[in-house]
Amino acid sequence: MAIGLYIHVPFCVKKCLYCDFTSYPYNPSDAQAYLKAIRREMHLYRQLLTSDERELSSLFIGGGTPTCLAVGELKDMLEEVRRVFKLLPGSEITVETNPGAIDRDGFSELFGAGVNRLSIGVQSFQDDLLKVLGRIHDAGAAAEAVQLARAAGFKNINLDFIFGIPGQTAGDWLDTLRRGVDLFPEHIAVYGLQLEEGTPLEQAVARGKRRACPEDLELSMYRTAISLLTGCGYEHYEISNFARPGGRSSHNLKYWLNHPYLGLGAGAHSSFRGERFSNETSLERYLEKAFRGEYPVKDRELISVQTAMSESMFLGLRLIQGVNLDLFYRRFGMRVENVYGKQIARLAEQGLIEVGGGHLRLSERGLPVANRVFQEFV
Repeated sequence: MAIGLYIHVPFCVKKCLYCDFTSYPYNPSDAQAYLKAIRREMHLYRQLLTSDERELSSLFIGGGTPTCLAVGELKDMLEEVRRVFKLLPGSEITVETNPGAIDRDGFSELFGAGVNRLSIGVQSFQDDLLKVLGRIHDAGAAAEAVQLARAAGFKNINLDFIFGIPGQTAGDWLDTLRRGVDLFPEHIAVYGLQLEEGTPLEQAVARGKRRACPEDLELSMYRTAISLLTGCGYEHYEISNFARPGGRSSHNLKYWLNHPYLGLGAGAHSSFRGERFSNETSLERYLEKAFRGEYPVKDRELISVQTAMSESMFLGLRLIQGVNLDLFYRRFGMRVENVYGKQIARLAEQGLIEVGGGHLRLSERGLPVANRVFQEFV
């Protein structure tokens, strides 16, 4: 089975106030060192992996803000991937970017280099809410980014949006969704804001400087997204993700289907050869290990059969179609109901899951409380 490759670029012009991802302020010297370290990490895996294991059906360059790097540096990274790995014909190649981070010529160069999908972090079309989040673009730049990408030839674009922002109203959210749909992206992802401990936004809420979005309003916003986007022709195929026909993210589907993937870069995660492992999050430690010729891994865990079954359940339940019961049996040699019979009976009685068409899935009632359902399988 061809794997998915994720490359983390941890640099940002400015860290957003809600972000707890592995990211660092951009400066050219750190970026140059990091790119050399990424190449070294790639070649370490070239020595380890078999020819079949180096086959890729998807590549996702995320961050941070990958387009902090010069376009030429991203193109060089992509060429190095092609030298070390084998990108299969038709592979999905995604680069994350933010509005205003790249111009039309840059988009054209990326498209010419084989990047065929963009993921643009719009988050909101209200400038005041963008300031609450600590974003450095405005709504006009978001719309312009999509237009520039289209002019450069991109036919597969995802837009990210956030709901549950302090001060956000139902009308704000509806306006953001409508303006997003008007840009006709192939894919839309909607995420409820998570106030991660220690982030500036979480601290502002804790100190009373910002007021957290009420839970009932956040739930209403989620339901509004489902209703509006499906009514506009988007398939709701994963809890937070919507796609036009043919627009599903094949890379992200690897995560939800519990398929193997490899992550390179500081803080990147992998699930491969029956192990789960993650890289050093410290930029200094990542660079030190890579330049010493060591795998820059910080944590490593063997995935037991029980863990693999558990992950296949709660990841698969993120998909609207749910867990494929036949595939579960073929992979593990056991029926889902024989492993999780008590949990399934309890959740079905509460109306949170349902079975049909060979799948176990979240019910409409279960979608908004998905994390509660997932806990039953951990």
